[in-house]
Amino acid sequence: MSEVKVNPGDSFELALKRFNRKVQQDGILSEARRRAHYESPQARRKRKAEAQRRKRRRTTRQPG
Repeated sequence: MSEVKVNPGDSFELALKRFNRKVQQDGILSEARRRAHYESPQARRKRKAEAQRRKRRRTTRQPG
């Protein structure tokens, strides 16, 4: 559960912006979207393998 401390004098917009940033960093929305529909084990493996391929491709392209 994400929690944001609101200081006295902070505007509602500032608190909302801080909350949205915290939720984004914690990955709560992406987790909820991922769990919204059932994903078969085969689809899960395929998605993870594709993510690994993208990650590997990114790391090999960058000079380092």
